[in-house]
Amino acid sequence: MFSNILVAYDGSDLSRKALDTAKRLAAAAARIEILHVYQVPLIIVGEAVITTPALQQHYYEHEQKIDSEINRLISDLPSAKSIIKQGQPAKTILEHAAENGNDLIVIGSRGLTAIDELFLGSTSHNVVQHAKTPVLVVK
Repeated sequence: MFSNILVAYDGSDLSRKALDTAKRLAAAAARIEILHVYQVPLIIVGEAVITTPALQQHYYEHEQKIDSEINRLISDLPSAKSIIKQGQPAKTILEHAAENGNDLIVIGSRGLTAIDELFLGSTSHNVVQHAKTPVLVVK
């Protein structure tokens, strides 16, 4: 049914469930891309944008841990690959799907951030509203 599935992954339980769902949906010939997008928080003081090396190192180490987790979860799928990008999550997910011809986006209904708990999930809601391809939201 789908040949090029994009899974948004942030390490949350719902993103793991989204990956499991995508694995079940994928036919033997389907390709699965697991995209993890991270955004290093910046401190804005006037017109200056500040980040610290320690903060950047923390996020780098966290992303390496997420990448290892993804690779462990997809070790049984030869056609799957893990991708990590930095940027605003919803925008980066949508851009990646458009640039790579993904024909389905699978995303958890809520992510790891506390603000996401207030609504459907700001990232998943934004992706659903702006995607040009079908989106499967996993609860």
